[in-house]
Amino acid sequence: MRMPPIVRRARRATRTQPTSPGQLRRTRWLLTALFTALTAVCLIVLGSIAASIDAHSRDKELDAGIDRVVTGLAREVYWNDDGSLDLETVRLDDDLSGGSNAVAILVRDAQGTWQERFAHKRSELPADLVAPARQVAEDEETRWQTGTDRDGHPARLAGAPIWNSEGTPSAVIFAAGDPAPGQRDHRSLLIALWGGGVALVVLAGLAGHLLSGVSMRSALRMLDQQERFLSEASHELRTPLATLRLYLDAALRDPGDARRAVTDARSLTDRMGRMVAGLLARTRAETGVGELDLQRLHLDQLVEGVVAECGGEVTFVAEPTAVRADPDLLALAVRNLIDNALVHGGTPVEVRVAAGQVRVRDHGPGVDPELTDPFRRGAMGTRGQHGIGLSLVRWVADVHSGSVTLTSAVGGGTLATLTLPEAPADAPNGE
Repeated sequence: MRMPPIVRRARRATRTQPTSPGQLRRTRWLLTALFTALTAVCLIVLGSIAASIDAHSRDKELDAGIDRVVTGLAREVYWNDDGSLDLETVRLDDDLSGGSNAVAILVRDAQGTWQERFAHKRSELPADLVAPARQVAEDEETRWQTGTDRDGHPARLAGAPIWNSEGTPSAVIFAAGDPAPGQRDHRSLLIALWGGGVALVVLAGLAGHLLSGVSMRSALRMLDQQERFLSEASHELRTPLATLRLYLDAALRDPGDARRAVTDARSLTDRMGRMVAGLLARTRAETGVGELDLQRLHLDQLVEGVVAECGGEVTFVAEPTAVRADPDLLALAVRNLIDNALVHGGTPVEVRVAAGQVRVRDHGPGVDPELTDPFRRGAMGTRGQHGIGLSLVRWVADVHSGSVTLTSAVGGGTLATLTLPEAPADAPNGE
């Protein structure tokens, strides 16, 4: 059978347009990547600042220790009356001249030759101290330099001049410190920063992915509901539209059948309208756009009105009973049960209402044994597809804390039972 143009256009649009959930999932990954990249950049900047501060502070700490030794020993050097250098106080100072820093004192004699007069840990000082001593004496101020010791290891060196009684720098005190321990600690800090940064970036990526997923979950659910609504509506309306086209074609071929065709078409459009209303109501409720309009209502009166609208060979027997439900959704569920009995069962259809129950029985062949779950969407049996009517009934029952069953009736036919909790009686006035 050739499909109506509207259905063909809908199917072409579905094939050509990208799915919105897919776009949202790509957006989720993009947000995760951006969040991770932003975290990585921030950690790199903070780690670089921390590493720079640590390196600078270690250099300052090393220089401060060396400067304390040079400045302290310079105060302990005295000149004798004969112009000789008195180093007795220096040798007795175990803290400054015998500590962890290497120390050397060079003195210039009357011929201008620099001679080494005192040394502590000499191997940790540069091999040649004469040239630095001349430079310090010429500059007449403390000089700093980074070089290597006798063994080729890095050394931080400071030289301070010492003036004699004539105001001439005739001696130079050198003190050196080993930067290697500080550099090792700095490298350990860098490794810890990089390792911790990588771990934090990974955790940030996972957290960003989870947060973006949580933030988009409602949107994805809504779009999934929308796609399911469009899919179900397209599927359910395809056959009624094709049937409607046949009615109209028959009326065009035989004007004598126009009245019957219009009557059938009207009945079919009413059914399609109820189907679309049910789909919309369910989709709005599931996505949170709409809310249930729960109210106390008389179930027997509501079902009686639905039976009057359905027409056909339907008998109705009821006892007064009240439930708390959404009248539109409950009417839709009852109408779908009756329509299912009229279409897939056999007449007459009997409807009974009592004690919060709506029982709809037909006199057809009974429950299809191939239908393991007749209330599932698009349930397919040997007699065809049941569509979404019964699935809507079960959904209405679930949202009202009720239940629905479909069993074979005694004596033949199918018995559908919709059960809802009965509403308590109205409280007397004044209570």
